[in-house]
Amino acid sequence: MMERTAVKACATTTCAYNSDGCTAFAVTIGGAEGVASCTTSLTIDARGDLAAADGKVGACQRLECVHNTDLMCTASAVDIADHANCMTYEAR
Repeated sequence: MMERTAVKACATTTCAYNSDGCTAFAVTIGGAEGVASCTTSLTIDARGDLAAADGKVGACQRLECVHNTDLMCTASAVDIADHANCMTYEAR
């Protein structure tokens, strides 16, 4: 089984899973062609999931990204920007 890619940094301060870093067990990278984003990003009045910032990428739906192999992210780590955009995304 392949190692899941770590969410190195997340600047999406409105996300319920961001508590000094990504606390989601696994995020999904989706979005539209040419713009990859964290579709796990959730804005509600609660904080959730893991106690520590140890989020991983569970799936990647951006087939045109150079880091996507069989719907899994192969980047060493990903950075998520303020509006949940995946800054590690790179089109083929």
